[in-house]
Amino acid sequence: MPTFTERLRTASETARSLLCVGLDPDPARMPIADTIEFNRSIVSATADLVCAFKPNLAFYEALGLLGWRALEKTVQHIRAEAPHAIIIGDCKRGDIDSSAAAYATAMFDVWGFDGVTVNPWGGMDTVEPWLTKPEKGAFIWCRGSNRGAADIQDLAVSGVGNLTQPVYLRLARRSQQRASQGNLGLVVGATAPQQLADVRRICPDLPLLIPGIGAQGGDLADSVRCGVDSLGRLAVINASRSVIYASAGADYASAARHAASGLRDDINSTLDAIGLGWQ
Repeated sequence: MPTFTERLRTASETARSLLCVGLDPDPARMPIADTIEFNRSIVSATADLVCAFKPNLAFYEALGLLGWRALEKTVQHIRAEAPHAIIIGDCKRGDIDSSAAAYATAMFDVWGFDGVTVNPWGGMDTVEPWLTKPEKGAFIWCRGSNRGAADIQDLAVSGVGNLTQPVYLRLARRSQQRASQGNLGLVVGATAPQQLADVRRICPDLPLLIPGIGAQGGDLADSVRCGVDSLGRLAVINASRSVIYASAGADYASAARHAASGLRDDINSTLDAIGLGWQ
């Protein structure tokens, strides 16, 4: 069975895209009240433009039981409409080993996600239960896209040979050492291009999930140049609000497609410019 990293490469090659669309349903912003129908329309409109979809579980949990039902139907619809696409459950779970194992069972076996985001700040042993299935991926939250990420993740600590390094780089190095099964990646925000470049240098072959494009102001071209591997792949560049809320009117699905298409084309133009376009 292919590893998660191999599956991600295949998804990107199939769609000729590094774009991921985040599915963050917010009743205050959705132009229709039906979350299931809203997600279905967005997925159908963008299915051929993306390598991945990323439901953020916080938005479904906030809707209670109806939200969980919407998540279930959304995953089913992605499987039907975009069978090539990787589905990333953005859950950022993190806990001791027994709890982490239960979380992993829920995310992989119950919900059927291909990959998840994981909070490693309790130590690397909390990550281990997420890595037992090579075909399922864990993206470790390494360097956030939020303004306050530097408060902790950029703190200087002593590393190998007492060399000082920021915490996020130490975490990246530990992740690289642990990544032997082809199913471990890192989350690094588009709003921190230098940190993104540093992580890619240390982790040349790991998948990077890159949030922060669009509403958070991350630069798309910098994210591509700093985030891709030597072949121009293994960067999952996520856009959520700027795509799914491109219009507040009845044309929301077609507007989402237009926004996603523009992002995909801009990404591919940057790949062409650095000589790593699709063959």
